[in-house]
Parts: sequence; C-alpha cells; structure tokens
Amino acid sequence: MSHAKKIEIRDLRLSYGPKEVIHGISFDIYENEILGIIGPAQSGKTSLLRCINRTIDFTPGAKVGGTITVDGENSALVKNVYELRRKIGMVAPLPVGLPLSIYDNVAFAPRASGLRNKSELDSLVEKCLRQAALWDEVKDRLDSLGTKLSGGQQQRLTIARALSHSPEILCLDEFSIAIDPVTTMRIEDVLKELKKEMTIILVTNLVQQARRLAARTMFLWNGNIIELDTTEVMFSEQARDKRTRDYVNGIFG
Repeated sequence: MSHAKKIEIRDLRLSYGPKEVIHGISFDIYENEILGIIGPAQSGKTSLLRCINRTIDFTPGAKVGGTITVDGENSALVKNVYELRRKIGMVAPLPVGLPLSIYDNVAFAPRASGLRNKSELDSLVEKCLRQAALWDEVKDRLDSLGTKLSGGQQQRLTIARALSHSPEILCLDEFSIAIDPVTTMRIEDVLKELKKEMTIILVTNLVQQARRLAARTMFLWNGNIIELDTTEVMFSEQARDKRTRDYVNGIFG
C-alpha cells in the first residue's frame, strides 16, 4: 500500500442547524487503499462521505468546520466543485438506478459532460460494466431497464455508473445490502481490482466485509473516531478500545 496521502482530514466538524453530528475528527486516507468505516446507524458515516465529496453543500443548514484536503488542495476552496465530485465518485445505497436502460445509466454522466461519439460511448459503457463484473450478464440486453435487474446486478450497475466519471476516489455508502454470497464475493473481487487504480472508502454495516476488504478500518460512533488502525488490529484482542472489541464481535449495547 502506498503511503502517499490522498485525503487529509483535520478537525472536521459538521452541524445540522444547532446539532453537531461530527465532532472534530482527524485522519488520513492513503492512495490505493481500501479504508473501511464501520459503526452503528446515525454515527455520521454517510455525513462524512458527503463532506468529502461536498454533496453536503446541498443540505440547507449544514455547516462544516475544519479542513478536508484532497491531493494537497483544500476542498472547500476548490473552484470547480463538479470536477471535485467527478474525482470522488459516490455509490449510494440501493435502490438508486435511474429509470433508464442499462446502457443509459452508464452513459448518463459521460453524455452530460459532452461525450457524444457513439463508438466512444459504447466502449466506455463496456469498459465500466466489465470493471463492475456485470458485462457478461447484461451485454445482450443493454437497452432493457436497469431497474429490472436483480439486487446484486443493480448494485454492480451503480458501481459501473460511478466509474463512468473516471473517479480517483470511490465512496461506497452502506454498501452491504443483503445479497447472495456469490454476488457479494464478485463485488468484493471488483473492489480489490479497482483499488489498484483508485482509493476506496467503504462504509459498511457488515463488519466482516470491512474485515475482508479493508487495509485499515475506522470505528465511528456518534460522530467520533473511537479507533482507527490496521484491520488486523481492529478485529483482534489488540484493539485498544473495549467498544471496538464489543462492536466487531457483535456485542454492542
């Protein structure tokens, strides 16, 4: 794993109106790592991702403090926020398929950014669907509705759609819906391949998924980092905080 810092977060705070939900957290994310983020519901995991790619800007009354630096640049000062969001792809929880054909789901963003050439679009759509391990299953029905796919296929379609922006950072939010073990394995294999080309932030409610995929895991609880360490340490008796040990072992108050 490269130890070049892709994202540096310093004293990040987030409030919705008077209520502070992230309380001054600091950590780094390295290039080409999968960072797992685990923690109970309402701990600030999704809000953290939305701060990182600045979709938090869309929430009225949200106030962000501290700094988030991406590739050495303070993301709050980035002039072209669309460019930042292109660089930081977001895969939201299902169901989010646009009511479009499989092809158009993936071609949507490239078209929006001006790609019109049919053969270039075709090859980009194929490349993204192949990267998401979906091509072989859908190549004969690219014009059928994305919403008609099975849950596991829709999940891979949302990855393909995020990849169509050519992101450098991929944020996966509550990624672990109940899909069959075979599909889960395929998707996890996809992520292992993708991390050669990008940095992945994996927010998951399945602690075992973080254990299988992430080099480091962060336990976020009530807007505070309880612990952040190598996944090996986090899932062992060496975890420093009893709450971490309880949470990863499923005995959490």
